[in-house]
Amino acid sequence: MNSSGKKSALLAVLIISIISSLLTIGSYLFFPSILSDIDTRLSDKRFSYRGVQEPNPDVVIVAIDERSVNEIGRWPWPRSTMSKLVDKVYQYDVKSAVFDIVFSEPESARSDSALGKSIKNNGNVVLGFFFRTEGTGEHDSETVKIHKKSKIGLVKHLDGNDIKTVNEFSAVEYNIPQIASNTRDFGFFNVIPDDDGIYRHAPLVVSYKGDFYPSLNLKGVSKYSGKQILLTLSDFGVSSVNLNEISIPVDEQGRLLLNYYGKAGTFPIYSAIDVLKGVISKEKLENKIVFVGATELGIADIRATPFDPVSPGVEIQATAASNLLDGNFLIKDGFTKTIDIGIIFLLTFIFGLVLYRTNKTLIGFLLLLIFIALHLGSNFFLFSKSHLMLSILFPAIPLLLTYIIYEVYRNIVVEKQSKFLKGAFSSYVSPDVVDEIIKNPDKLQLGGDRKKITLLFSDIRGFTTLSEKTDPEQLVTLLNEYLSPMTEIVMNNKGTLDKFIGDAVMAIYGAPVNQENQALLACRSAVEMIEKLKEINTEWTKNNLPNIDIGIGINTGEAVVGNMGADIRFDYTAIGDTVNLAARLEGQTKFYGTNIIISESTKIELEGLLENSLQQPFRFRELDLIKVKGKVKPIAIFQLIIPGDKLDKETLLNNYNMALSHYRNRNFAESLRLFKILISELPGDTPSKLYVERNNEYLINPPPADWDYVYTAESK
Repeated sequence: MNSSGKKSALLAVLIISIISSLLTIGSYLFFPSILSDIDTRLSDKRFSYRGVQEPNPDVVIVAIDERSVNEIGRWPWPRSTMSKLVDKVYQYDVKSAVFDIVFSEPESARSDSALGKSIKNNGNVVLGFFFRTEGTGEHDSETVKIHKKSKIGLVKHLDGNDIKTVNEFSAVEYNIPQIASNTRDFGFFNVIPDDDGIYRHAPLVVSYKGDFYPSLNLKGVSKYSGKQILLTLSDFGVSSVNLNEISIPVDEQGRLLLNYYGKAGTFPIYSAIDVLKGVISKEKLENKIVFVGATELGIADIRATPFDPVSPGVEIQATAASNLLDGNFLIKDGFTKTIDIGIIFLLTFIFGLVLYRTNKTLIGFLLLLIFIALHLGSNFFLFSKSHLMLSILFPAIPLLLTYIIYEVYRNIVVEKQSKFLKGAFSSYVSPDVVDEIIKNPDKLQLGGDRKKITLLFSDIRGFTTLSEKTDPEQLVTLLNEYLSPMTEIVMNNKGTLDKFIGDAVMAIYGAPVNQENQALLACRSAVEMIEKLKEINTEWTKNNLPNIDIGIGINTGEAVVGNMGADIRFDYTAIGDTVNLAARLEGQTKFYGTNIIISESTKIELEGLLENSLQQPFRFRELDLIKVKGKVKPIAIFQLIIPGDKLDKETLLNNYNMALSHYRNRNFAESLRLFKILISELPGDTPSKLYVERNNEYLINPPPADWDYVYTAESK
């Protein structure tokens, strides 16, 4: 992808992330019901992951449990038994007793009166009652009057009186007047499930015939703490519920979002039969707010909570009371909605910027999982530490949308360009290099970049003779038999095949992809080419075809590399003195009678690499200090010795270097003697023969005093 392509991809992913965010925010704000059930179910899991929490120690339950029913008898118990239970509870000096029970039918005048007397004598008792959505029975005025005293007296209206969202009931189930008249206060114990049947909220306020009534738990805490209930209303519903200065976060229906502590049994629970027998130690109930209710499965009002599918209703009342006393409220309001919107937008935007930087589907998917994990982790942290009820599902939706849509875009647009690059380069660049080009296509922009590369030039010697003895069709076949394996060698060593120039090969190492070991790769290619040539010549000999030889020149240095030419002509190549010198070195292989000549810069690069590796080092011998055609500054050139060659011996190389040293120090006679010895050991060694000729010449005609032993090459 070129620079403009990268900008297009960046713009695309940003647009995709913004649109995904806006669509999700729109759904979150205006059509939440579509996904809110899933979001709520996911949110419930946070309670389990957070684990059991300690409820307020002042909230306890006296349970009408299985043991009590087995000993006393089936529920409902006689009023005389309930009278004893009230008396026993207050013998423990409880601060407030809250009964999650309604006594709506008479038993007998004597037993009803006894229970009423116990309630009156023991003071701070709060009885329960419940509302119905429909009913036919009418209550006498005395009963209505008694219960009406429990309504919220402090009600403040911010706007008008058109309150539409508070739960309103049309019927009620009261306690009988014989009992109710002796009770100081009441509270309704209705709890209303969410649409999926899970009890996540506790209504603190409901409306009945124009008045507003408090819940059993709210009234119980009010009596326990001595704080008054203040209700503030506005046109949209309940604005706030207060216990004196304590503001309770409720929604417009007056519902408290319950912060559950654990499964059923999390609160301290004492059996009613143990209370009646007086076997419980006093400190366990003293100065507590005690909720009395049924937990025995056969009689209890069983509710499903985020923690437990079978939780007694009295524990929901205790949970609400504990939340009110602790101020341990879950927060889900306009503030959390603003945070949700910010997270949706910011998280998706950042994800888009990160996603843009990868071009792999799998990596993109892993990034998606990482971002979702970060979201879930931070969401849970804010829930467990700050009690913020933030959305789990909605911030994840735009992440998924952005990933899917951008992947579609990338596969349609970006992959199309990748296929073009693969098609353009795969025939003359190794697959590894093609992958790097696709990752960084800006390297191919018209004009090129200046960078350090290593150039390899090879040329066939005797090609003219071969062409004269072979018809054109067979010549093409033979040339292909030679060039195909040579190209494969270049690609296997991660080189870039620049071009064929007739029978010559030009290869680049270090471009378009940077390669720290470019000199090593080029030299390794050269050695493998010579080895492969031996195999080719062996096969051609069998077919009565003439053998060929090749010369290879290698040079390392800076050059301009890139797409040269015009936009309509795609020609990736390198230009500059480094390229020219590599070509000149290949030409000098004929003069020095060797297959591979490398420059001093390549030798230095190669020695630096081999010092830090465990590879078998290449051997070199310095051939000469020359001025090639078109160059003013002399350069040292070296023969790269092929492993296994006759010259690949330490003693021979040492003798050669000693002879060369004598030559450069003007000890021509000694140099001549040593080079003749070398020729006897290496018959046909061209460099030694050249120096024998030079020594003979200088013994007759010594060079001038400023002689710098530089040889000027006349041929290319």
